[in-house]
Amino acid sequence: MSKSLVIVESPTKAKTISRFLGDDFIIESSYGHIRDLPSYKLGVDVNNDFEPNYVISRKSQPTVKKLKVWAAKADKIILATDEDREGEAIAWHLVQALGLNKPTTDNRQRTTERIVFHEITKKAIEEALKNPRPLDEKLVNAQQARRILDRLVGYLLSPFLWKKITRGLSAGIVQSVAVRLIVEREREIQKFQPQEYWSIEALLRSPINTRKEGQLDAENTFPATLTKKNGETLNKFAVPNGEEAKKIVDDLTDAAWTVTNVEKRAATKRPSPPFTTSTLQQEAWRRLRFSAKQTMLIAQQLYEGIELGEGSVGLITYMRTDSVNLSEESLVNAKSHIESAFGKKYALPAPRRFKTKTKGAQEAHEAVRPTDPSRSPDAIKEYLNKNQFRLYDLIWKRFMATQMPDAIMDTTSVDILANPPTGPGTNTYMFRTTGQIIQFDGFLKVYPLKVEETILPPMARGEALECAEVKPLQHFTEPPPRYTEASLVKTLEKFGIGRPSTYAPIMSTIQDRGYILKNPEKKFVPTDIGLVVNDMLVEHFPVVVDIQFTAKMEKELDEVAEGAKEWRPVIRDFYGPFEKNLSEKHIEVEKQMPEETTDEVCQNCGKPMIVRYGRFGKFLACSGFPECKTTKSLKSREEQKPLDMACPKCVEGNVIIKKTRRGKIFYGCTRYPNCDFATWGKPTGEKCPKCGGVLYEDKYGIKCNNKECDYKMKTTKPEPEKTNDF
Repeated sequence: MSKSLVIVESPTKAKTISRFLGDDFIIESSYGHIRDLPSYKLGVDVNNDFEPNYVISRKSQPTVKKLKVWAAKADKIILATDEDREGEAIAWHLVQALGLNKPTTDNRQRTTERIVFHEITKKAIEEALKNPRPLDEKLVNAQQARRILDRLVGYLLSPFLWKKITRGLSAGIVQSVAVRLIVEREREIQKFQPQEYWSIEALLRSPINTRKEGQLDAENTFPATLTKKNGETLNKFAVPNGEEAKKIVDDLTDAAWTVTNVEKRAATKRPSPPFTTSTLQQEAWRRLRFSAKQTMLIAQQLYEGIELGEGSVGLITYMRTDSVNLSEESLVNAKSHIESAFGKKYALPAPRRFKTKTKGAQEAHEAVRPTDPSRSPDAIKEYLNKNQFRLYDLIWKRFMATQMPDAIMDTTSVDILANPPTGPGTNTYMFRTTGQIIQFDGFLKVYPLKVEETILPPMARGEALECAEVKPLQHFTEPPPRYTEASLVKTLEKFGIGRPSTYAPIMSTIQDRGYILKNPEKKFVPTDIGLVVNDMLVEHFPVVVDIQFTAKMEKELDEVAEGAKEWRPVIRDFYGPFEKNLSEKHIEVEKQMPEETTDEVCQNCGKPMIVRYGRFGKFLACSGFPECKTTKSLKSREEQKPLDMACPKCVEGNVIIKKTRRGKIFYGCTRYPNCDFATWGKPTGEKCPKCGGVLYEDKYGIKCNNKECDYKMKTTKPEPEKTNDF
């Protein structure tokens, strides 16, 4: 009996697919890429039109050997790797490595087919098998071009950075642009000068609706903000300081307050589109605090298959996509589930469709959505780990919300005139308050947002109000915020830099290289070495870190994928000027990291210690290098801060705040390495009354660091309940 060999990238995906195929199929995994450019040399022949020299990695050699054995027995080879450029490239490399483009040794008739699918379900697999297609060499060439560009920049520019700054550094086109964005934002923050401004708020009540005469009734008391003076609209900085604010407050003493206008209108709030890769990463960070890498890892698990009672099932569609397109079948199924679960008033009469706005997006692809809308998160919770459940819950609710009605709110705006007692130079002041009531929650029923209901008491034009208090409020303008993973992904997408498959690797790479770290608020901050490398590239290799140029390169790669351009000319146009500039800079650029002398001497040879820079910032090194290779950590005030607390373990030392190489905060003892006390939570200085362990404080309260002890003190902030809501 003839057999068909199906090759996918991962064993999990292979296991899920095997559920839907019979005994006529053998399903095997390539375990990702089996070929790549060699790590020990450039691997690109720049004198032969950039011909790449791919090699099979040592790790992949046993896999290739096994796949060759299976391929020799099969009459048909089906390449079922992912549907994006990366997946197409993996399929192409399999053809080359397994010799699938060559005749068999026994001259048997053997065919090779390529199939793609958005989701791993029985129907999707069967449909894909009915509609095989040839390998898309345009997609392969686009992926090859990206890989070769990355190699040329990284392999040729890195030695320059080693020579001019320090060893161990590297550069890449998209990654270096991301670092530049973070560095420039940090410098904006450093240069920022806060500007003072004030607002005036009045606490008012409607006497008509007050239940107790002479007392403030919380339900009928509301704030209003000053918006106009003498009929002129006030801008943000109209009240620049406390002195001016006090004049207004004094002026309003004994003022008469009258409602001049009440405007009521219905407002609607529409649901957001279904998830693309970038919006999924942004929302997973905002709601769940998942990093881009973590989000994609969990999404991959949900896509490839989770063991449910019925076997391994793919729960979501392919997670690398820039399209918001939804299949007709998913729309029908969503409506059916919404009607049965929430009632007909929560179902749309006709499906809501979305149009993709991202440049170069593949409309044939689908958004990230559940494969079966009727498979609610609660129904399969027992089969998912905590993070799988949270991400699936987010994806499922976002998709279901797209097919539910808009939320409807009644918004009331009230203008209130404040007339001070008449006299010389009398001013008039206009205040405004706004209330909002949700009349119909619509999609908010499954996908809650921060929509606060502000209820105002009934008021009518001409009604007199009473004032309980007028208070001045001081404000200062704030600097632009540091980037988070979510906001950096959003910015890269806005400029057309990177693609769905590259966002998570970018976030990881810039941190792994030591150019960027996350501060305690989980926001990106450049390191010393990151600042130096960025400045070097901006000054001497502006093309590599130019946002417009990088976006243009992405556009050209998209054109290669569409067949509108050949990939070799794209590489050629970049490499010529780049190589010429690199050669010149090797000669004209001086070393950028002068060594700083210190008073400290080497404990091994007695020579002075100097400050040098490495991938993770400054450190102390012996000036006798390379004869003496002694190094020490440089303890700067930013890295170690005393807590004025005795070490709870040895008592002799003090507790200080430390940072890991990646910038994560922890607490340790000044007597390290003689005392190895260390904890992530902030110690209180007290011992646990239950087990004698160290008590530490986190954002929910005080706990014991002994994992086997369940002691907790009463918290000032309640821990969140473990619910299915956001």
